[in-house]
Amino acid sequence: MSRSLALLAPARAPRRMGLIAMLALHRQRRQLAKLDAAALRDIGVSREAAKAEATRAPWDAPAHWRG
Repeated sequence: MSRSLALLAPARAPRRMGLIAMLALHRQRRQLAKLDAAALRDIGVSREAAKAEATRAPWDAPAHWRG
C-alpha cells in the first residue's frame, strides 16, 4: 500500500464499519420478516412488531448501536 493510502485508511475505517453494520441490520430485518408464526412465538415477537421492525430503514438503528 502506498504511503498516501496508508494515511487515509484509518479515516475510512469507521465509515466502512458503519456500512457493514447497516447492511447486517438490513439483512437481519429481512430474515425477521420471513419468520413463521411458530418462530416468532419462540422469540416472543408478534407478527405486527416483526413487520414494523422489518420495514424500518437500514439507517434507522437503535441509538445504542450507533455508539
